[in-house]
Amino acid sequence: MKNGLEDVVAAETSLSDVDGAAGRLIIKGKSLDELVGNTTYEDVAALLLNGMFDKPITALPLRAALGQARLAVFSHLAAVDDTLLALPPVDAMRALLARLPDGEDFATAVRLLAAPAVLLPGLLRLRNGHAPLAPNADHTQAQDILAMLTGTPPSAEQVAALDAYLVTISDHGLNASTFAARVIASTQAGLTSSVLAAISALKGPLHGGAPGPVLDMLDDIETPDAARAWIDSALDRGDRLMGFGHRVYRVRDPRADALKKALRPLVATGQVDVEKVALAEAVERAALEILKERKPDRPLDVNVEFYTALLLDVLGFPREAFTGVFAIGRTVGWIAHAREQALEGRLIRPRSLYVGPLPQAA
Repeated sequence: MKNGLEDVVAAETSLSDVDGAAGRLIIKGKSLDELVGNTTYEDVAALLLNGMFDKPITALPLRAALGQARLAVFSHLAAVDDTLLALPPVDAMRALLARLPDGEDFATAVRLLAAPAVLLPGLLRLRNGHAPLAPNADHTQAQDILAMLTGTPPSAEQVAALDAYLVTISDHGLNASTFAARVIASTQAGLTSSVLAAISALKGPLHGGAPGPVLDMLDDIETPDAARAWIDSALDRGDRLMGFGHRVYRVRDPRADALKKALRPLVATGQVDVEKVALAEAVERAALEILKERKPDRPLDVNVEFYTALLLDVLGFPREAFTGVFAIGRTVGWIAHAREQALEGRLIRPRSLYVGPLPQAA
């Protein structure tokens, strides 16, 4: 028995491989470096889902199907009331997703891919006192998300940056939310149920709920010159340093570099606060130096959360919505894993080791 199932192999998958020692992520036979910047969300979604349903899936037909599904899902925003708006965005989004019918077919999958992309921007606009904006079926997923969020046509660099983010986080091995999706799928409950379970796992601060606090840290530090003293004080208090360290990666998280690279065109075209980027880079350098000094035997490097926070902030998402944006990108991985489990796996039913008291014999 290993606490937290550390190093326990619980499934065979053809979807993604996380090589923690080498700092490498493979998605369906392609390295992350090969995908980011060269493919769109639709490309990677088709890559992950092809073979999981009864017909071949390619990017262009999937893009058209997603456009129509976004239009259909938009009506569910009419159910939003004050109670939902008072919830954190990811909780409100989950509640609206629960309205969708369950199923195992391709139409259910496409609807679930489209729904978070429509519901989250709509909820954010309603929270700010604005009416939700209807989707445009001719847009790509990334383009439509940004247009529905801001009400203005996004730049090509902004669309490319969000595409890079959605591709980067599309799948990542058997993490907590993906495992939750596979557990539910193993009971034949349906794809909607699997996605709802995955979102419930994702919102935990030890999984997908940490990018927002990275910005809180940057706000507290304020200037590059203050980075080292702030980090030393935080570590002296025993605080967790947000955006650093990972359960699997023993070296740098490759997704961090992919997202840092995705920021460059926005910097080059003046669409990002250069001072904030400089602050983030100064904090990164100081943190890595200090962590190496204080914990020389424990490999701690930048993880995906660090540059996720900066990228999503630049694109106009409020920090309380970052987990919901993560869900938009990861839903395709959850669905692919749920289908893989349903097609090839068994009911997941591990055993437990009882360590409680025993009844006394008469």
